[in-house]
Amino acid sequence: MRAPPRASERQRPRSAWRPLRITLLLLILAIAVGQTWLDRIKTTSWQDTLWIGIYPLDGDGSEAAQRYIASLSATSFLDIEEFFAREAHRYHIALDAPVHIELYPAPPRLPPLLAPGSGMLATVWWSLKLRWYAVRSAAASGKPAPHIRVFVLYHDPATSPRVPHSLGLQKGLIGVVYAFAERSAGGTNSIVIAHEVMHTLGATDKYDPQSDAPLYPQGFAEPRREPLYPQAQAEIMAGRLALSAAQFVMPDSLRDVMVGPLTAAEIRWIR
Repeated sequence: MRAPPRASERQRPRSAWRPLRITLLLLILAIAVGQTWLDRIKTTSWQDTLWIGIYPLDGDGSEAAQRYIASLSATSFLDIEEFFAREAHRYHIALDAPVHIELYPAPPRLPPLLAPGSGMLATVWWSLKLRWYAVRSAAASGKPAPHIRVFVLYHDPATSPRVPHSLGLQKGLIGVVYAFAERSAGGTNSIVIAHEVMHTLGATDKYDPQSDAPLYPQGFAEPRREPLYPQAQAEIMAGRLALSAAQFVMPDSLRDVMVGPLTAAEIRWIR
């Protein structure tokens, strides 16, 4: 009777596939990098209106979120369109409507989540899954695919007073926003959506990730203001209104938010 194979022998077929898997992953990454470069050129040329698709989802399975989503329409996000138009015109962008927002049907499932403490390969794999999720969601809607896809996960503030951090990916032009299913939170929800859209266009955060405090000077709307505090507006990529050196709050709406020169340069409003 033949002796059973040793452990090292049993593992050989599996290890033989490892170079192939790595090569395939590198090939997918190379294609993704090329697509990212093309997306960067297309979305920051500011020759045509960018279409942003909002996909509202019930993030916590609550009836409050379902009711709130049912009440939404494309006009619910007009303040975001107006914000981009107002700020783009300050930087002499000629487009009357730099962005246009359309409401898309909710996908049947929530987007894939990145597990805390994930390593590099797990993060890359999650990013690819998220991009595939976004492509399938756009195709299933039956509507033309938008340039930027933002999945907004609404939560009942009565049971979810705190939500995870939202994110925006330039690779794939995807945003995942955690928002509150409450009419009074519409203004702050729009700030978060606009912030993540800016990320997809190449803008970087301008706040301290440990304290959420706006970084000086890039995170201040008026860094040369005298006296410096209180600031009258917040920089969109700082996301907080600095009232003093130790006090900073979320603005009520996009009327209290502006795009600073560094952010404008990052999204190519300043060349």
